[in-house]
Amino acid sequence: MTLAVLASRALCGLDAHAVRVEAHLGPGLPSFNVVGLPDTEVRESRERVRAAILNSGFEFPPGRITVNLSPADIPKESGRFDLPIALGLLLASGQLAAPSDGGVAEAPAPDPTLADLVLAGELSLTGALVPVAAPLVIALSVAREAPGATLILPAGSAEQAAWVPGLRVLSARSLADVAAHAAGACRLPDAVPRPWPAAPPVPCLSDVRGQPGARRALEVAAAGGHSLLMIGPPGAGKSMLAARLPGLLPPLARNEALEAAAVAALAGLSDAPMGQPPFRAPHHSASVAALVGGGSRPRPGEISLAHRGVLFLDELPEFSRRALEALREPLEAGRVVIARALHAAQFPARFQLVAAMNPCPCGWRGHPARACACTPDQVARYAGKVSGPLLDRIDLHVALPPSDLDWLSGPPGEPSGPVRERALRCRQRQMARQGKPNAALAGAELDEHCRMDGEARALLSQAMRRLAGSARALHRALRVARTIADLDGEERLAARHVAQAVQYRRPGV
Repeated sequence: MTLAVLASRALCGLDAHAVRVEAHLGPGLPSFNVVGLPDTEVRESRERVRAAILNSGFEFPPGRITVNLSPADIPKESGRFDLPIALGLLLASGQLAAPSDGGVAEAPAPDPTLADLVLAGELSLTGALVPVAAPLVIALSVAREAPGATLILPAGSAEQAAWVPGLRVLSARSLADVAAHAAGACRLPDAVPRPWPAAPPVPCLSDVRGQPGARRALEVAAAGGHSLLMIGPPGAGKSMLAARLPGLLPPLARNEALEAAAVAALAGLSDAPMGQPPFRAPHHSASVAALVGGGSRPRPGEISLAHRGVLFLDELPEFSRRALEALREPLEAGRVVIARALHAAQFPARFQLVAAMNPCPCGWRGHPARACACTPDQVARYAGKVSGPLLDRIDLHVALPPSDLDWLSGPPGEPSGPVRERALRCRQRQMARQGKPNAALAGAELDEHCRMDGEARALLSQAMRRLAGSARALHRALRVARTIADLDGEERLAARHVAQAVQYRRPGV
């Protein structure tokens, strides 16, 4: 046999494209070429594979070696192709296992395609397997596209990939172990899923005393999946409220948790908590690439790391204008597409945006006890840093009054538990009715699920004219009203639901 064909995967965003690893041995002067759009790490696999084969007790095949990574139009990166390349060379040269006397095994070669195996693993010079990056992404793609396949990964990576239900994952420690499995001499063990990383405790809403209007808006945001903007002076509790929103959200379903963990793995966060909605709070100095994602090898940004969770942008006007404007499309589409010359990487970005800002640069505009030192021009420039189209995409706008100086003597606020229960019942009502949160309703769905009486319709029309709202603002007010009605357990929108939803729109938005 002079040709062996194995299967592997190439990462491109949150997809792992199928790759055929074809190893061919031909006559001619000794050479070792890897083709199929490999990058530097893949080309360097020639030296790692050569040393690993020799140090595993095999013979490195002589002659002209050509390894093709197909399809050739997909960029190949990282050392995960070491294992299929090395095993392909052993299969093509007739070596199936390392016998005790150091000779070549005489067992017949298996089927050269080995179509039921998908292999990924980097080799050390000793022949040991090194864990690969983002094994969960590979496992999710294999389970989705080739459910009958068996995935072989290095120990350490296989235990994470085994989280994916319905996929058989085998754990290997060395090239020799994988070769013996391919030859039928022994069987690799099934990977045992590692325990999910424990989630840290979430702060309780009872820590926030006062601010009943903001607490109500936070409950509405949790119940319907709405975005939220809080405007108030320093110390009003904006950051405290935002940090407590994940504790009010429903727990992630298994497929949602796996998707969020896969995105975190692409960014190198392999120990991210599982099952709990993520909470990301980037600094206002973050660049566009840090927020949206990018790089020569596209990696997810903060908005994708907040997928299925909360993205908190404190001091919203202090972010660069370009960074904020880059949020507009993901807020609508729920995904980010990063285009490069040879390919485009797509990352999910369905997150809840929670933003906070001061009413003016000094923060004390409208404060009853502190004088504001800002001129009208400074206030206008500060507010103008956040564009109207971005504000138009935020469902809830809440003004927080200054903190009450007597808050220490008051009773503690309602804890997160009862609020979470109400939000969960409301979310279950939405999923049973339309299969999605109210914040995701669009087009004809709004007409179907947001039926209102004449008084409510007249109130909404009058409010939108007074606020000079856009069609998008009208739709967002309807979604919020739908959530408020669901919290009240009512099917039809009443005037009081619409009135409360309209109060969550800033003038002109």
